[in-house]
Amino acid sequence: MHAGVSVTATLASASFAGPPTGAGDLRPSKVLLADDAESCAAAARDFGQIISRRPRAVCKPATSGEVAEILRWARQQGLKVAARGQGHATYGRAMAEDGIVLDLGALTTIHRIEPDRVVVDAGATWHTVLDATLARGLAPPVLTNYLGLSVGGTLAVGGIGGSSSRHGLQSDQVLELDIVTGEGVELTCSPTSYAELFDAVRAGLAQCAIITRATLALMRAPERVRRYLLSYPDLASLSADQRRVLAESRFDQLQGAVVPDGTGGWRYQLEAGVFYDGSTLPDEKVLFAGLTDKRETVSDLTFGDDANAFAKLEKLLRSNGQWFNPHPWLLTYLPGSNALEIASEVIAGLNGDDLGPLGRITYYPMFTDRCRTPLLRLPDERIVFPFNLIRIPAVADKANAERQVAQNRAIYDRIRAAGGMLYPVSALAMSSQDWADHFGPRWPLLREARRRHDPGGILTPGYDLF
Repeated sequence: MHAGVSVTATLASASFAGPPTGAGDLRPSKVLLADDAESCAAAARDFGQIISRRPRAVCKPATSGEVAEILRWARQQGLKVAARGQGHATYGRAMAEDGIVLDLGALTTIHRIEPDRVVVDAGATWHTVLDATLARGLAPPVLTNYLGLSVGGTLAVGGIGGSSSRHGLQSDQVLELDIVTGEGVELTCSPTSYAELFDAVRAGLAQCAIITRATLALMRAPERVRRYLLSYPDLASLSADQRRVLAESRFDQLQGAVVPDGTGGWRYQLEAGVFYDGSTLPDEKVLFAGLTDKRETVSDLTFGDDANAFAKLEKLLRSNGQWFNPHPWLLTYLPGSNALEIASEVIAGLNGDDLGPLGRITYYPMFTDRCRTPLLRLPDERIVFPFNLIRIPAVADKANAERQVAQNRAIYDRIRAAGGMLYPVSALAMSSQDWADHFGPRWPLLREARRRHDPGGILTPGYDLF
């Protein structure tokens, strides 16, 4: 069978295992199904290039109703289902071995833009959203550094970016969600309607429902961004200045990184941006008063061009093939009280080869009081540091990737023991008990939502939560 063949014509004779439909046949009538070798092979890979799980078929719904239809049928057949946006997972999380992968690539419509919000399908990328809102002089408060991610995919894990130090996570900007539960029920949830489900879906790893549409808050878009790269001799001085500028809200965007210097050592960088309009530049005397940095780079771009800056790196990585190498990333949050100690210890055990020549360790502070997503787990402190190993290996070496996945686990165990938390897009194996420990007091919220809204346990098996 080839991509684009109607389920009506094919499922009656397909060799899908499961109980007979009997009376009340739920076989889908509209959803497009593909079980050809090419479609299934594509859905068995992701950006991580570490895990491969081949589905039985790929479905490409064009509406929320079609998503509901295929979920009802899959539940009846006892088939696992995983939603896939842009396939940017790093450890097989959007895969369903011998199950169904829902490719949401056709759900990309921008339905409505108002002065304070945008209504958009879950399969749309943030690049698409930003292009549409900028045309109205508006923008989401938080954008991922890479805009090629899908809206639904990031909201299912949280979504972090350069403005998170001011606005929290992307999942904190959600006003309303249209979802389809594991039982195939379409619902609209918000802080005032199905509130517990709203809290279980945002950063809930798609364990009880699949997001099909989101209503997101917007702000007035600045015209330009003046961006600075500040250099430091060590992690301690970088940390001190990062904390100072965070406390004084000097920058609209605040990040930082530790990067290989090419000679076996490290460079320590504070990366920050200031929004402004017109021709009045930011007052740099105020911005840099009392800091100990060495200023290396200044760029000045339109807001849209600045937001798309990662596209240059993507183009390079695609051209040299590194985009398609394994990416054993590890993303975590460190408690502010011991972030410097933990980060220093981990970095001391790494070298440039652990990251690749274009890899980096991201490290910067953010306030937790801006984060209001219950299932987005953060250390219980006012300031935390995202601490991420962004590995971009120069060659496709499977043994090296496996070694780095094992290294991720050892580093995560050290961070967890020190009060840190996982950002769950990381490349490492997690058991059900690991996930229960991760969610801690929030585990009952997710477990109960799973029991009520996906009692068949068919959704998103790649995380191995239950």
